[in-house]
Amino acid sequence: MRFAFCNEGFGERAWPAVCAAIAAAGYDGVEVAPYTLAEDVRRIRLDERTELRRAAHDAGLEVVGLHWLLVKPEGLHLCHPDKAVRARTQEYLCRLADFCADIGGRTMVFGSPKQRGTTAGATPKQAWMYAREVFTGMLPTLEERKVTVCFEPLSTEETDFVNTAAEGKRLVQEVGHPRFRLLLDVKAMAAEDKPIPEIIRENADVLAHFHANDANLQGPGFGEVDFGPILQTLRAVRYNGYVSVEPFTFVPDAATVARRSLEYLRASLSC
Repeated sequence: MRFAFCNEGFGERAWPAVCAAIAAAGYDGVEVAPYTLAEDVRRIRLDERTELRRAAHDAGLEVVGLHWLLVKPEGLHLCHPDKAVRARTQEYLCRLADFCADIGGRTMVFGSPKQRGTTAGATPKQAWMYAREVFTGMLPTLEERKVTVCFEPLSTEETDFVNTAAEGKRLVQEVGHPRFRLLLDVKAMAAEDKPIPEIIRENADVLAHFHANDANLQGPGFGEVDFGPILQTLRAVRYNGYVSVEPFTFVPDAATVARRSLEYLRASLSC
């Protein structure tokens, strides 16, 4: 099982130093929040993208892909009633796919809770239709660049659009393309009324990426969630993607959280 760590907890540290810290903690890969590198990835030149990829490689890491896709720039929304806004959003997501491929990534996690659902004024039915429309429009670019978008169900505390893994699976099935799959996030699954191992088994056929965190927003091992059954279930369903550690709080610091989270995950896997 391969493990990655998300980069945003390291703040404004230089990219080579972030990669070195994640590698020193024992990880195989790094997952990138693009807003930490630029307001708009279209401004990142190809030679700069090559250097980002090289720095990760030199540290011994694979760039897994991207998450927090629509934090910046402003004005993007997956489900906006205005067709022009949706078109801009689709175009930027396609350019993110280019960026992802250029730095060596293969996965784009669509979470972005504030840029989806009814927050821009769409009805729930319209939001579903608009999201499906945008993702379907991305498929030629995703196929060309060999990048997969993984949709992330999130709890009702964060968004009103796709709150359960079952809803996420339905969206994946309606888009109906191997470049559009499902991400499962432990924090989000903990808010459902089913045991997490059961959710994993029910969605294993569309699962392409996995986020490890605790329900308390900290890293694995920093809260009450028992990751032993979770990792054993991933192994049982023959999940072969990355497990990316994605905390939201970093106490005492990102490097310590990264190291202790991975130590806990590896101990849980061997139980």
